[in-house]
Amino acid sequence: MIELGHVVYYVRDLRASLDFYEAVLGLNVVGKVFDDRTAVLTGGRSHHELMLLEVGDTIGPLAGRRIGLYHVGWKIGEDLRDLREARERIARSDYMIDGFSDHTVSQSIYLHDPDGNEVELYIDDPSYDWRHDSSWMETPVKPLAL
Repeated sequence: MIELGHVVYYVRDLRASLDFYEAVLGLNVVGKVFDDRTAVLTGGRSHHELMLLEVGDTIGPLAGRRIGLYHVGWKIGEDLRDLREARERIARSDYMIDGFSDHTVSQSIYLHDPDGNEVELYIDDPSYDWRHDSSWMETPVKPLAL
């Protein structure tokens, strides 16, 4: 099973983007992080279907290469076994893995498609109750050893 999990955009003005995604699309803000320059939104299906990273005209750790798509996250299974199988499948291909991350609420593999778009393959941590605990947003990303 594979399903679209979330999309992450670099945006110029977070407030304007939030006005659109909340008022027009009806998404709810789960929280803000990185000095309120990043917002996490959900329609209620998962811990986040959309993340918005404000880059404005500044440089720094949140500055993107462009305005627009940062990456697309695909949920590929239910546990680390599914993530390991994806790692093995990628290893048999001509694609390189860019990194592995433990986001507390989920664990991920990152790579790029043939056009350079970043793709995240992830599984949710079944032991984490994201519906009642949003502290994962403030938890630093950790390396993931598969």
